[in-house]
Amino acid sequence: MSDEEHHFESKADAGASKTFPQQAGTIRKNGYIVIKNRPCKVPHVNRTDYQLIDISEDGFVSLLTENGNTKDDLRLPTDETLLTQIKDGFGEGKDLVVTVMSAMGEEQICALKDIGP
Repeated sequence: MSDEEHHFESKADAGASKTFPQQAGTIRKNGYIVIKNRPCKVPHVNRTDYQLIDISEDGFVSLLTENGNTKDDLRLPTDETLLTQIKDGFGEGKDLVVTVMSAMGEEQICALKDIGP
């Protein structure tokens, strides 16, 4: 046999030992997730329900807050299905409640509930 010793160095790392698969809904706030091989901290997300009062021609909604004031700084959602549901329900005169998710200084309408005729 040969008297030479061969040493192999591997600098490749798949990173599998540093992460583990988990359902997105089970991640807790201030935890970390990996997106495109970069760790990202999960922010604190607030969920608030508002009653829909009006939809303006430029795509902004007027919402009734819990204390009776109006919130007029949100645009309609970009999701076509949700957008259609909101416009159709409002056009039919239904009482609608929208769910707004806010995180990292941004807010977006993400759900809709019909609370009456």
